[in-house]
Amino acid sequence: MILLFLGTLLGIIFGPALFILVPYIRNYFAGAVCKSKAKLNGKVVLITGANTGIGKETARDLAKRGARVILACRDTAKGEVAACEIRAETGNQQVIMKKLDLADTKSIRQFAENFLAEEKELHILINNAGVMLYPYAKTADGFEMHLGVNHLGHFLLTFLLLERLKQSAPARIVNVSSLAHLMGRICFHDLQGEKFYQRGLAYCQSKVANVHFTQELARRLQGTGVTVNALHPGTVQSELTRYSSVVSLLWKMFSFFLKTPQEGAQTSIYCAVAEELESVTGQYFRGCSELSFASSPLQFQH
Repeated sequence: MILLFLGTLLGIIFGPALFILVPYIRNYFAGAVCKSKAKLNGKVVLITGANTGIGKETARDLAKRGARVILACRDTAKGEVAACEIRAETGNQQVIMKKLDLADTKSIRQFAENFLAEEKELHILINNAGVMLYPYAKTADGFEMHLGVNHLGHFLLTFLLLERLKQSAPARIVNVSSLAHLMGRICFHDLQGEKFYQRGLAYCQSKVANVHFTQELARRLQGTGVTVNALHPGTVQSELTRYSSVVSLLWKMFSFFLKTPQEGAQTSIYCAVAEELESVTGQYFRGCSELSFASSPLQFQH
């Protein structure tokens, strides 16, 4: 009875204050918004995994800015639905879906070959697609799924399109990573997880690889007019958790504190269009703000 009385009393005292504060609390977790008004008329944008989540919202925003947006998707049915939806909403008929399976290098090479034959320019490449907490499996080429899709697939795709990006300079490469890389290691002694596999650690390893890739590619592209940056989109309500029923349940329970896909896409959009980032390269962003790599150490296990 005492606990019930105290609970009721606290509710009476603090309830109104909490009700007033709810919008402010929600805005805090929503994070920053990309304020750039940049137009992308005549620009070609390629986004992987753009049929859902932050990839789809990024595509929607860049289509509104007038870009020719190519949605590179594994699920062609969902990809076409997303493309139709974005075309209808934005009035931009230059939103196109193309088949791309990052878990199969044959698909990646075929996609790149077709892209280079059909598109004479590429101004923005957003490596957005990914898997998280995937049960142990290997790609068509024998790579552990997280490493194969999240890193190696994008590595190959970027390499195959690199000359087109250079020819189209100024151009940008945006790698969607995660602060999960802070908990990751590159385990060269067991890179494919054949000796020991833990889904969370495999995901973190792939995110560390994203960061390494960003830094080294930025160094190699100095002077070419092509910039490369990585980002953490925040904790977002998305389909990434679909391979873990426990995490999916937690995401639903705490959805109030998570970003919506539109909110989660803001840092990707910022890195893709912000005028002040035209010459910024090799950096890491969170919430439309640059973070020091000193706070995100790159780590290995030999």
